[in-house]
Amino acid sequence: MNSAAPLACALVLLAGCSTQIMQRDGKPLLNKDYSFSDIVKSSTDMVTEAHQHAALDPLRVLAEKLYKRNPRELRKSGMTRDAALNRLAALPYTSDFAELQGRRGAGAVFLAFDPDYRGDRVLAYMAGLSDMIMAAYNNKTEFFVLDDLDPQKLYNSARNTETAAWKLATARDAEGRLYLISNSMDTAGSNLSFEREFGKLIAEQDTLAKIIADKTNRSINWFVQTAGAMVFLPL
Repeated sequence: MNSAAPLACALVLLAGCSTQIMQRDGKPLLNKDYSFSDIVKSSTDMVTEAHQHAALDPLRVLAEKLYKRNPRELRKSGMTRDAALNRLAALPYTSDFAELQGRRGAGAVFLAFDPDYRGDRVLAYMAGLSDMIMAAYNNKTEFFVLDDLDPQKLYNSARNTETAAWKLATARDAEGRLYLISNSMDTAGSNLSFEREFGKLIAEQDTLAKIIADKTNRSINWFVQTAGAMVFLPL
């Protein structure tokens, strides 16, 4: 018998298998069919991809909510909301938008709150936030056995997300108006949906940071952000 035949059969069997990784509450975190690329993935790689995908979903939700609450930014773009969201759908794979003046990461977030900026602040904010999160994943969306994520970068990215959320909720222009409207607490009722989406985003990054740290026996330097002293950490 050809010696390659058993190996070929094994690969075919692997390709047809399914894997399911469960959360503590018994719900599946990841449920997918094996592909040939999965042969060179560890369970940690697949968990990493699942957490990353779960972290990207709130970004898309946040973009839509921000455009709904800040129609003036949509008008600046000269696009319909669907067209603007389709453009943002390129995130996190690219954030090289001409109106961002070459700004990336924290620089793009700061641009969103620059009093002299005349462009689409939602675009700048979401592009910067996406950049910082993707930097923690080494700008990858697929992971294999030899890929090495740094739990400190994931932890720092979670803190940076907290800082970005704080700036969104507090940054005001010279007349005291918020640059971008998000959460609200008024007589008409509270709207904390932004806070919930940021909470999901931060939790996914913190959880994965702990998983990677435990798996690789690396420590994390814990850093507590305080109101009034929120800074963006290096990635």
